[in-house]
Amino acid sequence: MAGFGERLQAALAEHGPLCVGIDPHPALLESVELEADVEGLREFTQRCVAAFAGRVAAVKPQSALFEAFGAAGIAVLEEAIAGLRAAGTLVVLDAKRGDIGSTNAGYARAWFGEGAPLRCDAVTLSPYLGPESLDGIVAAARADGAGAFVLCRTSNPEAAAVQTALVAEGETVARSVARWAAGHDGDVGLVVGITVADARRELDLDRGEVPLLVPGFGAQGGAAADLVGVLGEAAAGRSLASVSRDVLRHAGSVEELVEAVDGWASAFAGQR
Repeated sequence: MAGFGERLQAALAEHGPLCVGIDPHPALLESVELEADVEGLREFTQRCVAAFAGRVAAVKPQSALFEAFGAAGIAVLEEAIAGLRAAGTLVVLDAKRGDIGSTNAGYARAWFGEGAPLRCDAVTLSPYLGPESLDGIVAAARADGAGAFVLCRTSNPEAAAVQTALVAEGETVARSVARWAAGHDGDVGLVVGITVADARRELDLDRGEVPLLVPGFGAQGGAAADLVGVLGEAAAGRSLASVSRDVLRHAGSVEELVEAVDGWASAFAGQR
């Protein structure tokens, strides 16, 4: 099987940059007339899988919102991941994990390799125990032809104080992670919020080659035109643009979801 970087570029070429989240907030389930229980979660998720599989570059399930339903919720997540991957759609599991040593090894066993219950194409990781602490997870991902996106400059305002803090020799955490991820064949990327107006300059995105996972479109204020406008043409060409609530609010039916996905896909296509 081709590595994640190669599969990502193929998905971007075929479908464009759209990555749709599956974020089953209880209030969202209720807004589309589903109960905020496991059965409602399953129906919501099945609608999403039916609408998104084969239609977008990637799908990004939010792990915590499935975990909140306990073992039954995790089972729904397993089913969703398996269904999407069987259809050839990349799955980026939004886990935002990051620890050290044996704990990271446990995460890796859940995500990568034959028999992994949540086997996916990539995960989101937090580097704030030091980027080197993620070496084991990244190695496990690469061994399985998978990848990772490392939190770098996220859209939430309170993150900036930590994510732009100066560390050794005047480097920011963001630049350290960017350099650590560089030099590979596109299997490790960065999470960069589209509402971070100075991301292009701060992260030297014009010169980098790592892929980007870019949240913040739709409900958080990002528009399709911002992908190039904020990140620049070169970075936009290797980016997954993540839209969640602005699509998921149409989960009353598969048909409504498909229409919402097609609308965003067309909007991004108009910027290429």
